[in-house]
Amino acid sequence: MENTTQKIIPHLWFDDDAEEAAAFYTSLFGDSQVGSATRYAREGFEIHGQPEGRVMTIEFELSGFRLIGLNGGPHFTFTPAISFFVVCESEAEVDELWKAFSEGGEPLVDLDAYDWSEKYGWIQDRYGISWQLGLGELEDVGQKITPSLLFVGDQYGRAEDALTFYTSVFGHSSISGILRHGADGAEKEGTVQHAQFSLGGEMFMAMDSGMDHAFSFNEAISLLIECDSQEEVDYYWEHLGRGGDPSAQQCGWLKDRFGVSWQVSPTVLREMIQDPDDEKVNRVTRAFLRMKKFDLEALTRAYEGR
Repeated sequence: MENTTQKIIPHLWFDDDAEEAAAFYTSLFGDSQVGSATRYAREGFEIHGQPEGRVMTIEFELSGFRLIGLNGGPHFTFTPAISFFVVCESEAEVDELWKAFSEGGEPLVDLDAYDWSEKYGWIQDRYGISWQLGLGELEDVGQKITPSLLFVGDQYGRAEDALTFYTSVFGHSSISGILRHGADGAEKEGTVQHAQFSLGGEMFMAMDSGMDHAFSFNEAISLLIECDSQEEVDYYWEHLGRGGDPSAQQCGWLKDRFGVSWQVSPTVLREMIQDPDDEKVNRVTRAFLRMKKFDLEALTRAYEGR
């Protein structure tokens, strides 16, 4: 299982039920499957607190869209600041997904007819992940599932700045369209009501909301960039981290100037920590836990025992 065209992969931080969630989600969408897993090594227990051998990450695809679930412990809580917009091509599909997500979930915007969709709803599922379900045409978006960023609180009004910044960092990127709030509504004039943009060919959405939300972006959902070289790692680390929070830079993670969390990781690291040789995994784990930006040469030396 691998969609090699998707460079940016949403990374979901669960407490201890990533495998259960992956199985649940893949049961709801066609063209979906659970992929490979990585497991915690003996090294780093004092940091991650997880028993050796427990599943650390689980990859899965939903309608061809790649995601990764992490069993990371109860450190972060999912918020609607990053949700997933699902294009449903029939009312029956909307109803079926709404029913499934409602079991143990909580509606955020009631399922109903709105100006932008004949049937639309926003719901937080049993695990805390938020989904926007909308009746529409797949060709209008280009992908079944699209990450959507909601700029609230201190970030309110910065959605357009963010998508302009992101499209300047990633190649083969563009802004598809921006619908701004007018002067006669509850939102500040000119803020983003809805926007679509692509990063490396992958679609994203963005919105501003000035409502009194008790949440913001956090590490529970990060965006992982798979890099094929040290040059790529250096590029994304420098550009995305510029103006961000330096204290949030560790183990390939960084927080950008808008509060969104990214992971800048060499693709080969995933292969290293899936190696059946426990000593190789322990050595490379010991190495990367000490890093902020990943050093591919140092990781390779540790992996090979040099």
